[in-house]
This record gives sequence, C-alpha cells and structure tokens, in this order.
Amino acid sequence: NNNYIHRTERHTRALAKFVRLVELCRQAGIGADNAPREGDAVTHLEGEITCTPEFQTLVSACSDDPFPTSLHFVMFLPNIMTLCDAEQQATWLPLCRDWKMIGCYAQTELGHGSNIRALETTATFRSEAQGGMKGGEWVINSPTLTSAKFWPGTLGKTANHAMVIAQLIDGEGKERGIHNFLVPLRSMETHELLEGVETGDIGPKIGYNNMDNGFARFDNVRIPRRNMAMRFAVVNEDGKYSKVTGGKGSDAASKVAYITMMQVRAYIIHLSNESLAMACTIAIRYSAIRLQGYNADSRQARNEFQVLDYRQQQYRLLPLLSASYAIYFTGKHVLARLKEVERQLVAGSEKITKTISQDIHATTSALKSFATTFTADGIEDCRKACGGHGFLVASGLVELSNTYLQTCTVEGDNQMLPQQVVKVLLKLVGAVQSGDEELLKEYIGTDMEYLVVILVSLMEQGGEIPTRSTFSFSLDSSVRDFRDVPNLLKAFQHRAACLILDVAIELQTSMSTATEQQAWNDALLSMARASRAHAAYLLLRDFANGLEDEQVKGSSSCLGPSEHKVLTQCLTLLALYWMDKFLDDFQQIQCISPSSVPQMRGALLQMLTELRPSAVGLCDARDFSDFRLKSALGRWDGDVYTAIMDSARNDPLNTESSAAGVGLGYDESLHKLIAGGVGEYHKGVSGTISRL
Repeated sequence: NNNYIHRTERHTRALAKFVRLVELCRQAGIGADNAPREGDAVTHLEGEITCTPEFQTLVSACSDDPFPTSLHFVMFLPNIMTLCDAEQQATWLPLCRDWKMIGCYAQTELGHGSNIRALETTATFRSEAQGGMKGGEWVINSPTLTSAKFWPGTLGKTANHAMVIAQLIDGEGKERGIHNFLVPLRSMETHELLEGVETGDIGPKIGYNNMDNGFARFDNVRIPRRNMAMRFAVVNEDGKYSKVTGGKGSDAASKVAYITMMQVRAYIIHLSNESLAMACTIAIRYSAIRLQGYNADSRQARNEFQVLDYRQQQYRLLPLLSASYAIYFTGKHVLARLKEVERQLVAGSEKITKTISQDIHATTSALKSFATTFTADGIEDCRKACGGHGFLVASGLVELSNTYLQTCTVEGDNQMLPQQVVKVLLKLVGAVQSGDEELLKEYIGTDMEYLVVILVSLMEQGGEIPTRSTFSFSLDSSVRDFRDVPNLLKAFQHRAACLILDVAIELQTSMSTATEQQAWNDALLSMARASRAHAAYLLLRDFANGLEDEQVKGSSSCLGPSEHKVLTQCLTLLALYWMDKFLDDFQQIQCISPSSVPQMRGALLQMLTELRPSAVGLCDARDFSDFRLKSALGRWDGDVYTAIMDSARNDPLNTESSAAGVGLGYDESLHKLIAGGVGEYHKGVSGTISRL
C-alpha cells in the first residue's frame, strides 16, 4: 500500500517496476517493427519501445506511480530527435534505445524558472589551441548558487546524462543566448558521478515523491564541442558561431526547441483529462452509493436519497465530468497539430510562419494555464463532494490531488502564462487595427482566426471600456435559446474578443500617464481574464469539433447515436456552467442581460436533469481499473463500506498491535499515564520543579 511506504522505497520500487516493464517489452518484441518511415518528422530507431502505442498502454495499465525514468522519454529523447543533427542522433539514439543513456531535461534553476533568458548556467567554448580537447570543447559552469539546476525530474539519482540549457559563450567571448548541451552526469558503467558534477534529490514534496526531482551544479565540467545540439546552430573548431543556412534556418524553424517544450505542455493538457476523470469517477460512483436525507415523497418509510440526486452534488460534479471530455478532445487536437508542425519544421518547410508558431505558443499557454488550474481545483472539489470519507487517504483523492498539483507550476506557472498569451493576441489586435489584408491572411487557419471578424466589428464601435459585444441573447431569450450550441459558442467567442480588446485599450490609455512597465503590471488581472476566455472557447470548440468529426465517420466511429447525444449534453452543460461561473464577464460585455439570467440557469438545470442518468455510465466508459484509482470510495463493484473498513483494519497502527489489541506506544508511554499514576492529582502536594 503506497500510503504506508516511505518515498525512498517508493522510488526504488518504481525503478524496479520500470526495469521489469522494459524486460517484458523486449520479451514481447514491442518496438521490433518500429522501423522509421520515410518522411517521418522525428527519427526513431527500430527497437525503440517508448514511442509505441503498446508502451504507452502498458505504462498506464501497470504503473500506480509515475516512473522515475519518465522524463527520459517525455523530454530528453524529443530534444535529441528535434534539435540534434543526423550524426549526433546516430550516436546517441542507439544508446537511448538500449537504455545505456538515460537522460533528463535540465532547464529550471534555483533562482530562475519562467524567465529562461535569465538562466545563469554557462557553456564557454575553449579551442584545442587554448588547452581544450581535440576539436574544441565546452566548459559547463554553475557560477552562482542560484544557477544550480533545481527541479528537473529524473535528475537526482536516475539520469546519467542531462540536456542542459545554458548560456552559450563562443570562441570570441560573445554571448549567444541559451542553447542545449548534452552533459554526461554519471558513468554509464558504474553510475558514479563524473568529475565536477554534483547532483542529488531535492527532498520530499507535496506529491510525486517517487520521482527524483533533482539539483545539479557544474564545476568546470568539460564536454566535447559536438555535445552542443547542432541542428539549427553550429560552432566550429575555432569557436565561430553560426546559424544553419537554408530553409531550416528560417525564423520559424529556429523555434523548434519551443515546439518541443509546447509538446510537453500539450501532454500535460491531454493527461489532465485523465486525472480529472479519475477524480470524477471516484466522487460520482461514491455519490451514487452514499445515501443521505429522507425522501419525503417516498411511500416507503426511511427511504433515503442518493447523494447524486441532490442538485448541489450534480452542479459540483457533472460539469467537471463534462470538462474531462472537453479536455480529452482538446488535448488530442493540440497534440496532433503540434506533431504536424514539428514534422514540417524538421523537414525545412517554410509554411510554418512566425505567426503560426506564436499562435501555437498562445494556444498551449492559455490551455495549460486554464485546464490545469480547473483540473486541480476540480479534483479538490471532488474530494470535498465525498464528505468526511473524502478526507481519508484511502479515498484515492488525496494522493491524486497531491500528485497533480505540480502541473500548475511545471512548464510555466499558471499565473505567468496568460501574459505570454496576451502578448500574441495583442499582435492580432494591432494587425486588425492596421487593416493590412496581407498581414491578416497569416491568421487564416490559426486558433486566433475566429477573433478577426469580431474585432473588426468591435472596433467600429469606438474605444471605450467595457467593450460591448456585437452578439447577445435577446431580452426574450428562452431556455431553448441557451441550449443551442452554436449560440453558446458565439457567446464565448465574443467574450474572448471583447476582453482582449479591453486589455489593448487599457494599456493604450494607461501608457499616456504611466510607464509601459507600470501599465503592463496594472493590466495583469485583465490579461488573466482574457487568456481564460480564449482557453474556454478553444476547449468548447474542440469538444464540438471532435463530436462532429465522430459523427462524420458514421459506422466507423466509436460513438453511436446515444453516446453522441449524451456527449452533446456534456458540451452544453459545460458551456452553461462556465457561463454561470463567469457571468460577470458576459454581463460586462452585455452579451447576457440580467433579465435573461433565469432562462440561462433554467437551461443549466435542465442539462443537469438530463445528464444525471448517464453520469455513472460516463465514468465507467473511461475504463479506469480499481488498481489505477486506488480508491475505497470509487470501486467498480460499489462495495464501498467493506473497502473502507478493510483499509482501516489494515493500518499498521492496528496490524502491529498485540493479539489483545494493545496499541503501539502503550508500554513505552501510555501505561505510565493510565496505570503508572504520573498524572494523578495529590491534594496538598506541591510541585517539585520550578515553573521557570
């Protein structure tokens, strides 16, 4: 039971599981037919198991803990595949495939996280003539305490190599910005640390404690010149720096490093759907079992309600369940889009413009910030919805929440990312204001395209805050109007457009009396609202498009008419739930009048009623095993109370007691109090020690 295992044991046990998984994959021949195909964006080798669907399925099915090795195939391998040239890949990928080289991605430092331009780790070139190794070398240094790499997963004790992000200083002593360097950490024979390298685990965390998030400091660590990732930039033997010329040297292609980072964000977004769905499965199954409050309408005496039949419980849980499906469709879409962009970038295509790269950056930043915050809060709401038993670690929700919490910070803090989103969206506002038709054509096919027409119409109104939406629900709107998905999507489009235009106007107005930095700082709260609005629309749009795509497939779709109908109910409910939650935004832009709110909430109530019979089925459809849920409350067979009591009886405080039930600590301490008389009061006997 993980709840009673020290993190050291959990870490070593997770390593043993992973090694056994690799053994089984090799025995089963997984990856044997995984030969690279012509035109593949990413080079992979025959026999590479981590990029196969079978491996991903096995990881999900057999691991009740994230593996300490996961950053190797989530970040280290993709960096080699996308940023290293063919010769480097030919050298390093076979070592990775055969698990001789296990790596991590070392970017974050003790003193810097989101601001990667301020990273302090240095990579200084030294030529052979200057005493460097043959062909030249890099000297990796951590010049300050705050330059120590801190937080990278797999770094502490597992990895023997790291893809280190450092400031490149070329042979002329000129700083060339951050670049990637493959730095050996440990011997591949003995796993002992190499000279000049100090690494270790950073210590216990709120969750994710089987992962050896680590620190690393480098003291004049020498690596070959060719250990710099050289697909898009090179340094020759004399230390001269240059960008790779040709199509692959284009401005967009040089952003491939960021595409790799965006892929990690996309994975975080996509995996959020599973974490939220698992929490919903536990809470909804338990709410269907738990009885509370008598049904006054029932003819049977003492007939109790299922907790899930209470509107409050439905309002707490059913929108979260709906959101898990929305995040699934969005994550799937974003990952597919990124893979295609990566394929074109690596192939040297010039179709991926700077606008497209920025659009993907804005999309992944907005979705990562909104989806992970919503999921983290949603998991905690699911725990609270389970009442007192939700406070038990045996509920499964405590560890699920603690493990998930790190996603709100990793790969971009959720409070900082909206600024990056708004920077991109403001460029679109400027393009619309300019009226440059050629410039606006660059936004065709991007996730921002929906904003163009709306912004044009909004700008015709003038420039006062708050911007008034050019779409609104009429004063006589009915409940049916609020159940219309196209209407709901339009409302979310206009909300995003109005709020981003408000930010632009606010900044322009503020800068007339304040510095640019102060104006930007004052607008941060408005930026957060605009980013959240953009993300919410993208989630709803991708949910709707995903359902439409499945409908187009017809008989080949995994969704029949009944499933499509229920998921459309989920889409509608989620849109109405967010409309209710962020009602102030919709009223501010005059998209919904106060008199229409009862109709909107009436539609929301109808959706809760219609979705209630399908709630448990929507959870069961995710097919989470009891092994994965690790929950006494969310058992598939519904035998909740037996599981809770079994968990209680198996606690070491009970199992390690004597046969007569005498608990731990009685002989050492409690006996003195109860039978030894140390707590007895004796009237007239004064104390024998000073109170001072």
